Amino acid sequence: MKLLYHHRTQAEDGQAVHIRSMIAALRAEGHEVREEALVAKADGEPPAKIEEASRSWSWIGRIPRFVRELAEYGYSVPATRRLVRAGREFSPTAIYERYAFGNSAGVRAARSLGVPLVLEVNSPMVLELSKTRGLSFPNMAARVETKIFTGATRVCVVTAVLGEMLVELGVERERLIVTPNGVHPEQYSDPDPVAARAALGLPADTGPVLGFTGYYRDWHRLDLVVEALTDPVLSEARLVLVGAGPAEDNLRAAAARCGVADRVHFAGSRPHAAIPGLLPAFDVGLVPAINPYASPLKLHEYMAAGVATIAPDQPNLREVLTHRRDALLVPPGDGDALRQALVELVANPKLRGELGRAAAAAIVTRDLTWRGNARRVVAAIEGLA
Repeated sequence: MKLLYHHRTQAEDGQAVHIRSMIAALRAEGHEVREEALVAKADGEPPAKIEEASRSWSWIGRIPRFVRELAEYGYSVPATRRLVRAGREFSPTAIYERYAFGNSAGVRAARSLGVPLVLEVNSPMVLELSKTRGLSFPNMAARVETKIFTGATRVCVVTAVLGEMLVELGVERERLIVTPNGVHPEQYSDPDPVAARAALGLPADTGPVLGFTGYYRDWHRLDLVVEALTDPVLSEARLVLVGAGPAEDNLRAAAARCGVADRVHFAGSRPHAAIPGLLPAFDVGLVPAINPYASPLKLHEYMAAGVATIAPDQPNLREVLTHRRDALLVPPGDGDALRQALVELVANPKLRGELGRAAAAAIVTRDLTWRGNARRVVAAIEGLA
């Protein structure tokens, strides 16, 4: 199968990880993939060249909001031309596009080329942006987004919860495919906790490590973990944050206020390729809060590494987790319940081991892998014939 893969992603973050992983998985399954994008993520561009290309588009974040929105809509015009030109050269079986706000290029190009469009939707961008940066033309944004969703031949969603949100927007349920964030299980086959702790700058005899990876914001509620460190049972535990984010100053202030600053370790950002080698340092993996439709990449990475995890008890996470079988689930935003779960896991190494092993097994039995997603996508396209 030949797939024309289109995205508008610039950042070197979790989005780029998803793009690279999906393209690699499709190719590993024997399919030919051609990437079309502002900034290539998977076709061998050196990191310096990717960063240079990303910087060349950094101006978009500094212009007035209404101008930025118009520019995002306007991107569809040249992108459609590029995709149609690439499609005529490549003759793809289908176009696979990662949804971006205001981008209708995939729908238009697929129609022009007479091929199916598989649209990957990781979040409802109109809803998300309305809560973050805000939208200047919310009604137009909603109309355009719905038209894009309903114009795709198949829509990949990261959770069934997100799928139901799209059904409410008019997408037929039978056109949905659930493709959660995945992992490469082979990357977690040789754990070395001692080396992992050394790489994070932790002493080998460090007490229980409560770990978090990724870009952390205030809404991740890591402040609840900081407050929990004051519990006497957690007096030897250490919170280790691998990554960076705007919540750092507030977390440092909370740690100082609670008298636990010496046990909150900011390990800094690391290349994503290093994460499998660092996770064995964790005794407990943390997902203190997540939005109600997401499939958090960090969760599946904790699971693959066999790390006992604490996460919110909400429908999107119950799609992959079962309370007390492969994780401890606590009511969202309940600091006392989170503290009790931390206390239980820190005090019970046997339970940590059982949860971690069950989580790693679930990655395989539920096929929460990138190659599993690739197979699901290909099967859906083949079903169109």
